[in-house]
Amino acid sequence: MGYDVDQTDRELLTHLQTDATTPYATLAERIGLSTAATHERVRKLKDQGVIRATTIDVNPELVGRPVLAYVTLDANAWMGDPKTAQALHALPWIQEAHITAGAATILVKLRATTTQDLQNALKHLYDIPGVTRTTTTVVLDTFFERPVNPHA
Repeated sequence: MGYDVDQTDRELLTHLQTDATTPYATLAERIGLSTAATHERVRKLKDQGVIRATTIDVNPELVGRPVLAYVTLDANAWMGDPKTAQALHALPWIQEAHITAGAATILVKLRATTTQDLQNALKHLYDIPGVTRTTTTVVLDTFFERPVNPHA
C-alpha cells in the first residue's frame, strides 16, 4: 500500500504543480503549516514517490518541436518488456510511451520538428522488433493540458 496522501498533502501538490519553485515559507503560509512542517511533508512526498520529479514546463513550439502526434503501435507479440521500453526510450522524438489494453499494444506521444521529421520518427518505430503497424493522429491544436488533480 502506498503513502496515505491527506488533504494538506493534496493542497501542497496543487501549489507545487502550479510553481515547483515556490519557497517553503510561501507554501507554509498558503496551507497553514510551519515552514519546517511543510518542508518535511514535501520530503515525505518525494521519498514515497508521490512527487516523482521537480521540473519545468518547456513550450515545445519555442524550442523547435511544434509537431505533436499520438501513435499507436500494433505488434505480433507481447511488447511489454524492458527491451521494448529501452528501444522506445532511445528514440528522441518520443515523450511518453504506454502499454495499452485494446486494439493497440503501445501508445506513444511524439514530438517532431516538421512532418518530414515525423515521418522519419515513424520509420524508426518499425525498427523495433514486433512492430507490425502504426496508426498516427497528428494534433492540430491543443485546448489545454493539465497536471494531475490531487483532489479528484
